[in-house]
Amino acid sequence: MGIHKYLVEFLGAFFLIFTIGMVVVRPDGPHPLAALAIGSVLMVMIYAGGHISGAHYNPAVTLAVTLRGKCSVPDAIPYVLAQCLAAVAAGLLVLHLNPGVPVVAKVIQPAPAIICEFLFTFALCFVVLNVATAKANQGNSFYGLAIGFTVIAGALAVAPISGGAFNPAVAIGGAVMGLLKWSDMWIHFVGEVTGAITAVLVFRAVVHDPG
Repeated sequence: MGIHKYLVEFLGAFFLIFTIGMVVVRPDGPHPLAALAIGSVLMVMIYAGGHISGAHYNPAVTLAVTLRGKCSVPDAIPYVLAQCLAAVAAGLLVLHLNPGVPVVAKVIQPAPAIICEFLFTFALCFVVLNVATAKANQGNSFYGLAIGFTVIAGALAVAPISGGAFNPAVAIGGAVMGLLKWSDMWIHFVGEVTGAITAVLVFRAVVHDPG
């Protein structure tokens, strides 16, 4: 079933990043409900693919779930590759569908952006670990809603500062579309990776669930 998992990770990440692009790269500017659309597509793709791959769609989430012991390293590597390939494909398709639409890369300041990406990647991964891997919440039906709304909250709160990626694949897709600068990728990666690792450490400290 391995290839099916990787395909689902590609599809989920693709639709997430494609939606981000289509609600932002528009002739009339970003849609006022962009954050809701982004969180909603993430939610539905999580419900669609959760039973197949775990529905990470995010290298930071894959890192957190792997450190948690709920994803194997042999799966984690192709998961991340699939997510990043999806980001490139989605970004290129958005540009193809919006020819002539001006795209200006966001100017971000490293320190504030790292803090914002760290905080909401931490929040996202902490929510994922609790609603999708903790025994106390096993079999719940709200996990997709909780994860999607975490992204909505983060986008509304800090997107003006960092771009609101909380996901290295989203950052790559943003750079492909010209919404973010390739030279700023390190800012996102530092904040997102450290956020994911910290979420695992805090989860282990507060949740008595070694399984």
